[in-house]
Amino acid sequence: MKTLLLVDTSSYLYRAFHALPDLRTKTDEPTGAIYGVLNMLRRLHKDVPADYSACIFDAKGRTFRDALYPEYKATRKSMPDELGAQVAPLYECIRAMGWPLLEVDGVEADDVIGTLACTATKQDVRTVISSSDKDLTQLVNAHVTMVNTMTNETFDAAGVLNKFGVPPELIIDYLTLIGDSVDNIPGVDKVGPKTACKLLAQYATLDNLIAHADEVTGTIGENLRKAKDWLPQARRLITVKCDVELAVGMEDLTLQPQDRPALARLYDRFEFKSWRQELGNDFGPAVVAIDRVREYETVLESDQLERWIARIEAAPLTAVETQSTSTDGHVAQLVGLSLAIEPGKAAYIPLAHRYPGVTEQLPFAATLERLRPWLESADHAKISHNAKDDMHVLNNHGIRLAGVRHDPMLQSYVIESHKNHELDNLAQRHLGIQTLPFHEVCGKGVGQICIDQVSVERATEYAAEYADITLQLHEALYPQIEKDEKLKLIYHSIEMPVSEVLWDMERHGVLLNRGLLDIQSGELGGRMVQIEEQAQQLAGQPFNLNSPKQIQEVLFDRLQLPVLKKTPSGQPSTDEEVLQDLAVNYPLPKLILEYRGLSKLKSTYTDKLPRMADAQSGRVHTNYRQAVAITGRLSSNEPNLQNIPIRNAEGRRIREAFIAPDGFRIVSADYSQVELRIMAHLSQDPSLLAAFTSGEDVHRRTASEIFSADPNDITSEQRRYAKIINFGLIYGMSAFGLASNLGIERSAAQQYMDRYFTRYPGVAQYMQRTRDTAHVAGYVETVFGRRLFLNDINASNSQRRQGAERAAINAPMQGTAADLIKLAMIAVHGWLLDNRLKTRLLMQVHDELVLETPNEELALLQAELPRLMIDVAALDVPLVVDLGVGSNWDEAH
Repeated sequence: MKTLLLVDTSSYLYRAFHALPDLRTKTDEPTGAIYGVLNMLRRLHKDVPADYSACIFDAKGRTFRDALYPEYKATRKSMPDELGAQVAPLYECIRAMGWPLLEVDGVEADDVIGTLACTATKQDVRTVISSSDKDLTQLVNAHVTMVNTMTNETFDAAGVLNKFGVPPELIIDYLTLIGDSVDNIPGVDKVGPKTACKLLAQYATLDNLIAHADEVTGTIGENLRKAKDWLPQARRLITVKCDVELAVGMEDLTLQPQDRPALARLYDRFEFKSWRQELGNDFGPAVVAIDRVREYETVLESDQLERWIARIEAAPLTAVETQSTSTDGHVAQLVGLSLAIEPGKAAYIPLAHRYPGVTEQLPFAATLERLRPWLESADHAKISHNAKDDMHVLNNHGIRLAGVRHDPMLQSYVIESHKNHELDNLAQRHLGIQTLPFHEVCGKGVGQICIDQVSVERATEYAAEYADITLQLHEALYPQIEKDEKLKLIYHSIEMPVSEVLWDMERHGVLLNRGLLDIQSGELGGRMVQIEEQAQQLAGQPFNLNSPKQIQEVLFDRLQLPVLKKTPSGQPSTDEEVLQDLAVNYPLPKLILEYRGLSKLKSTYTDKLPRMADAQSGRVHTNYRQAVAITGRLSSNEPNLQNIPIRNAEGRRIREAFIAPDGFRIVSADYSQVELRIMAHLSQDPSLLAAFTSGEDVHRRTASEIFSADPNDITSEQRRYAKIINFGLIYGMSAFGLASNLGIERSAAQQYMDRYFTRYPGVAQYMQRTRDTAHVAGYVETVFGRRLFLNDINASNSQRRQGAERAAINAPMQGTAADLIKLAMIAVHGWLLDNRLKTRLLMQVHDELVLETPNEELALLQAELPRLMIDVAALDVPLVVDLGVGSNWDEAH
């Protein structure tokens, strides 16, 4: 029997766009969706041999369903610009690959697929539908199967029954009952998949259920009877049309020969390097050279180890990577080491595999001791991807990794901070190489195993490749840094040295008063119970304050509060912004917000932090992520120490639990008003420069300018207004946003802004200059030359474009502040080491450094720390550091 393969390409287009990272060419052209769909088609080509095939897309414009129901798909968002830009080139690629491509006006891709499947069945041709759309399971029968290449699921009749609880012939009835929120087709209220299956099992069909609707009891029965007149229309919308008039027959759907010259041109344009290489050089040279031959060796004997030690000792640069038992570097145990000395040549040294039958491994302790001199040698240059993690793993076994000169993760971050910096992604983007994914080696989810349970042969494939690709990425990325003096400064003087500082901070950790956190947790829990009781009294009934649905019913159904915003499904929203607006006039939303805030503090900090502390030392060890924020800011996780709220008393109290040990003090050093000072430097506004140079209170100075009053006559309220304006404008705040923050009319806010820019014209000129630069270059720069990319700066959507413009104004200030604090960390850490002091850096939070110092070093630190932080850069305004000391972080801050 012949086979027809039909691909619901529209559904895969969206899934590929959202599932894959933001892949882009060097010219910033988005390619993620194109790559995802083409990769899926290439796989289908191999997995489903077919005599006939076609890619089917939804045509633009209205369909017959829109005429039936004007609200059809009304809640769907318009296609993102980055995806829309990929559609036409994707069509080119598909046609060049030889696939027939169909779009039919007035109907959807589903209807074309249904019609072709029915035609094929009549001609005794088997049909395979490739789709992720559950609606198409209604077409499954003895001649039609469906595959979802995204989830590797195959649906025949039994598969549909197993997945949905009903056979294919009842899928239409099932979907009619539950509705389709994606297409904005209402079903029967309160009827979900389980209830629909139960009703259809009892009444056999939707028609029979409707005929006996009076027999169905309870809320479900009431809702069914309310929807009875609507259900036939819903069924018409959900039913796939199988009689579309098509201009093609079965014989028109044979796969055509590839247009290889066109594919070569397209693959070159989109930088699909490995696919381009498959085509050869008949159409001009490929983007990169053909993959090197790989020589990966598993080191199982001592003479092999000695040969590799001789190689790495002689090599100018060696990639070294660890394989370990955990992603938590503080507890991870070493499983094996991989080394690469030149592209294509790598080795894996398994040391602690527990795979059944593994007997030939070098002795763990003796092998590490043999490698120790090289690993700890600062003279032997090394490269590692995310070197900080490897340093932790080796340190757990008493080895201090030294000589790390390069890190491709940080190279990528310096070159293009807005992109993904994982090794697999970088390999695809810069080398055109599809690496062996970790999940193919160890599985994923609940079934994932540790790499120590993987055979040494399979582990070698993964680990040796990791080291090899690390080295190859360095060859691809570092030349881009080397030729640019600004990037060299950021990489060599900031990112690489601060990585080692962060490792030292993570290693040391910060001491917690776990008993105090337990007390605070109990107090928060007690306050939450009180709020819950108050809220239920205001509501006049019990309800769950953790349930958005119950909150929605209480606020909008029972209390009839105004609906300010709706969710995509059309329900009244209860998000934080809505509750804040309602809290101005109504007490219950205010209580709910307070409850949510306390609940987050309790679950995220007072309950969780004590469990995260080391059992012996009592210290908690965060992980500083260096290559995440586009602006260069550090972020921390497990635990996140950067987002502990300090605007309320409960949040500030959590900082009391970060304490100094006996004989030590906590010291906090904070750059004062650093972003405003950077604004003065960047804008060169004479008034701002003068205010900071003379040491004036800049907020009082701004208030004086805006309100045309003597600085000595400015009230605290006027100064508060000026402070909000100063900080709001450096974040690109609009008049609307300013009005909201000040609680005034938009026209009044606009007047304040106009006066501000009249008094500080340099700021207005800087803002316009920055917008113009961003639109042309696609990025802005910090004072030190860090590039901050703005994907949406030229977006056709005005809201996204304006958001990018606001980000462009603030990014140089935030990015420069990030550079300053990193330079300060490097300077302070170096000074502490040079002077062999016991003081340690503990944390970095926003513009603040937190240290732990013995009492006998406190006076020296108080004298030297501000100078060290101020001297890292010479701006056109003075930097100022505020210093605080205490027995805990809150007291010092």
